[in-house]
Amino acid sequence: QLVESGGGSVQAGGSLTLSCTFSGTTDSTYSMGWVRQRPGQDREGVTVLYFGSGVTYYDDTVEGRFTISAGDAKNTVNLQMDHLRPEDTAVYYCAADFTGRGFQYWGQGTQVTVS
Repeated sequence: QLVESGGGSVQAGGSLTLSCTFSGTTDSTYSMGWVRQRPGQDREGVTVLYFGSGVTYYDDTVEGRFTISAGDAKNTVNLQMDHLRPEDTAVYYCAADFTGRGFQYWGQGTQVTVS
C-alpha cells in the first residue's frame, strides 16, 4: 500500500527525487520516512518526517544533502537527494507509521545507483 517512485541511476554529484504515497485509507499519519539498504549491509534509517509537528530527522550521512517533505497529496512524502555519492547506492524503502508505535507499512523498495 506504499507506492514508491523516482529511483534510478545518476552520476556522483547529481540529484534524484523519490516519492512515496500510501494508497490505503487512514484518519491520520504519525510519520513517514525512508530507510535504505546498501549492498551487503543491514537496513539503516535515512530520514523521517513527523506530520503533526513537521519535525524532521536525518542520518548524519545524508544531513545537508537530502530533504524530506510532505507531498501535495495526502499521505505522500518526497525525498530530494542532492550531491549524491557512490556510497548512497542502495535500495530505498518508504515506511509509514499511523499509530505512533513505529513503522507498520513498508514500500517495495526502489533502487538508487550512484556511479
